[in-house]
Amino acid sequence: MDPVLIVILIVVLVGAAIYFSRGRGTKIAAASLDDSKAEARRWIERLGGQVLSLDAKGNEAAQQALSDASERYNAAGSQIEQATTSRQAELAQHTAYEGLYYVRAARTTLGMDPGPEIPAIPGQAQAGAVTEQRDVTIEGREYVASPSAGDRTRYYYPGGQVAGRPVPRGWYSEPWWKPALVAGAWGAGSYLVATSLFAGMAGVGGYYGDGSYADGYQDGLDAGDAGDQGPGGDGYDGAGDGFDGGDSGFDGGGDSGFDSGGDFGGFDF
Repeated sequence: MDPVLIVILIVVLVGAAIYFSRGRGTKIAAASLDDSKAEARRWIERLGGQVLSLDAKGNEAAQQALSDASERYNAAGSQIEQATTSRQAELAQHTAYEGLYYVRAARTTLGMDPGPEIPAIPGQAQAGAVTEQRDVTIEGREYVASPSAGDRTRYYYPGGQVAGRPVPRGWYSEPWWKPALVAGAWGAGSYLVATSLFAGMAGVGGYYGDGSYADGYQDGLDAGDAGDQGPGGDGYDGAGDGFDGGDSGFDGGGDSGFDSGGDFGGFDF
């Protein structure tokens, strides 16, 4: 056979193999995405049914938890509609999980059966849970953490990572972690609140319990005082486990909810 024809035949065969391989890979990816979206929608629908059926009138903590659950339901719905990859569908599913934890908290507060177990949220186990009531006052403002809902603790958080730092599962006087969730980074105010509430508390992530969190915060202050005292220096820019503190205050009040307008990278408040 002519060598030229042999080369042409090989090229045709290789091209055909690549074409069919890519087509098969595309079909597999599409099927995987469809499966992921179907599974996420199952959890989102479950969340929606719980939100619509539960009545929390007369109980402020349960009402707040249901409000947060409703916002996660809307967020998950928006995310799944925009999902173009299996990973994005998985993120929508995790948002639905979070909403179901809020529902579970509301049901418990109302004295109802909490319902079936819910898959863990990433970072939840590492963050731990509030195991005792703590009252701290920072810059004249009182912050409370408790294992259960109460008149002073009506904001629930299911536990997990916020901007790379653990926030334990529990009830709080206000959503003090919200600035870090919005900004994607912890400021001086959030650091100080977390350190004061959790340092040494049994049951929370070791990041607080072993003192490293508080030490890192102080290291940042000391490094800033020593190394950033020039004109315009803010005293918090620096080393160790340091941070750029900027304005140490934040508005922790108001609604803990969010508007999930859409992006998969976080929540837009």
